Amino acid sequence: MKMSKTLLREVLPSDRPTNEAEELRTLARKPSPSSKPGRLIVLVGPSGVGKGTLIKALRDRHGDLHLSISATTRKPRPGEVPGRDYFFLEREAFEGAIEREEFLEWAEYAGNYYGTPRQNVEEKIALGQVVLLEIELVGARAIEKSFPQAYRIFILPPSREELERRLRDRGTESEAAINKRLERARAELAASKEFDLQIVNDDLEAAIGRVERAIWG
Repeated sequence: MKMSKTLLREVLPSDRPTNEAEELRTLARKPSPSSKPGRLIVLVGPSGVGKGTLIKALRDRHGDLHLSISATTRKPRPGEVPGRDYFFLEREAFEGAIEREEFLEWAEYAGNYYGTPRQNVEEKIALGQVVLLEIELVGARAIEKSFPQAYRIFILPPSREELERRLRDRGTESEAAINKRLERARAELAASKEFDLQIVNDDLEAAIGRVERAIWG
């Protein structure tokens, strides 16, 4: 999995060619662009709508589906693996990447930066792969401008009441946290018509099938 050279220095500081001959050998090993068109699929929806379950099912069924990995300046949580869960960067490095326009989108939440590395996505698409990106509404709107050929899908709950039930059934959050998520969900649901496709996740298999048809026809 590759990012720009600048960001790679933060993740793999020693994995770089040391001379011109070695650099040429490295370039020679890179796969050639594919004649099969790749795509960027952006998946958006409120918390509790089932995006994670959908993504896991899609990846289990389609091993060549590439899940985009975000970069962040927050510290890794227990069990998180750099390069698998996130690319963990220092704040200075992230801000430098912003200046060089190395992100398709980025935002700051709770004092930490989060962003989608551009090069990683573009290289996978050039190789004919489908790249799946789960993202917040603000990021999806930014990608509409920075990468307009992306296909954006909004996942809807069967109803607001069902969404609230799912959030409460988790049993992991306080009443205040649930109410905050529901308030945010109202704004997200109001924006669903901005997207290329809206899918109601009332039946998992049916929702998976609609996503598959949207991606592969």
